[in-house]
Amino acid sequence: MSTAADNSCQDPFKALKLIPKEKTGNVLTTSFKVGVAVILIFSISLALYSFISGTARPDFFLWPDRPNPTLYMSRLNSDQSPTNISHIAFGLGGSTGTWENRAGYSDLWWKPNITRGYVFLEKNPDPKAQFKIQHRVSSDWRRFRHSQGSESAVRIARVVVDLFRAELPNVRWFVMGDDDTVFFPENLVTVLGKYDHRRMVYVGGNSESVEQDVMHAYDMAFGGGGFAISYPLAAELVNAMDGCLNRYHNFYGSDQRVWACVGELGVTLSREPGFHQIDIRGDPFGLLVAHPLAPLISLHHLDSVKPLFPKQSQVESVRALMEAYELDPLRTLQQCFCYHRKYKWSVSISWGYTVQIYPILLTPKDLETPILTFKTWRSWNDGPFTFNTRPVSPDPCQQPIIYYFASLNEEDGANHTLTTYTNSLSKPLNNCNRDYARAMAIENIVVSASKMDPQDWNQVRLFLVTFECAYNTSSNIVKSNYY
Repeated sequence: MSTAADNSCQDPFKALKLIPKEKTGNVLTTSFKVGVAVILIFSISLALYSFISGTARPDFFLWPDRPNPTLYMSRLNSDQSPTNISHIAFGLGGSTGTWENRAGYSDLWWKPNITRGYVFLEKNPDPKAQFKIQHRVSSDWRRFRHSQGSESAVRIARVVVDLFRAELPNVRWFVMGDDDTVFFPENLVTVLGKYDHRRMVYVGGNSESVEQDVMHAYDMAFGGGGFAISYPLAAELVNAMDGCLNRYHNFYGSDQRVWACVGELGVTLSREPGFHQIDIRGDPFGLLVAHPLAPLISLHHLDSVKPLFPKQSQVESVRALMEAYELDPLRTLQQCFCYHRKYKWSVSISWGYTVQIYPILLTPKDLETPILTFKTWRSWNDGPFTFNTRPVSPDPCQQPIIYYFASLNEEDGANHTLTTYTNSLSKPLNNCNRDYARAMAIENIVVSASKMDPQDWNQVRLFLVTFECAYNTSSNIVKSNYY
């Protein structure tokens, strides 16, 4: 049995009528005052924060100032000029624990007032340390889930977002890498120039070790080797990234997270063989002397392999390679070969790096197959890799005599180069045949080459293999000419 009072308590509207009118007015007045006080406190706090922090505003305050992507795309579509280095923004993912030791690599390729971008760190580095690349502190990444990998993987995945929000003008491509990635910017420009930056494009390379591709993904751009994202794709990725990162909290690396988010936008990887993750152990010699017919774009994990040049540190080795690169960027590491039939020599040149003389005749397919001087990244096995390899001959007399890059000059104005390579062996092998001994007697090899033009890649095979060798017996010098 219910009473009238019981029924009124069950009806919220009837219950409201039980409150006297004058008390209702007092409640509304009090609520209004509280609301005004909250707004006033928030406004004062915001003003104080803006005064204290200056220009360092949190991310959500950057969005209203950001250039309208629609207007930006309109300008992008109307600009038909070729891509150049000013159209690229670099975003390097690093940490204060590694940056001071690794900055020596970026100093080799970064050109102030020419290359643009930042290294993104988890906090400000030591103010006494001086670096060529400006740093920025990554925006808040700790609010995202991560059940695999580390917090830094989430933070570095968002480098593309932070770089986009940096609002650098006239950017067509956002290029991501690690703080120990060595880029070859002029070659990067040549490769990106093949693509339409007005479309959503994702360019990079995968790992050399199959075990790494199986663990992560075959169609993923590995972040250490670097990857490029066009402006339209970056604009979409910025809007989708935060929710996407939480969906893929179980992924291990930052590059795998970016790959997943790019894939959700319907964009697949455009592979370029010049991006090198260097997921190998041991000596990278065999890989680099058989570089694919493509511009050298990047090198990574250099602290995990032997120095490129003997008797040098890795930074010194890269500096030597950069010396040749500055003279003729597109030809760097490009391989060609010739034969000396009388002495049965096979000569293989990796321009700006090494010349090898084999005291036996090898087929072109043998010469362009990497020698197995390295192991897989994780298991330290002899493979498998994403390319074929050939073993090092167990017979020392059939192994190549190696000459490393030593010096260079320009000739005929600025159209041709002369590079000199020096024998790396101090003691000859006495039990080999006469042809081997004759090759060992050569102290230097001089290579003459015309400089490569970006258009030469349209006829690259013909351009690189038209080549001759000449042996001067009186001076023990081999002169080799590219045409």
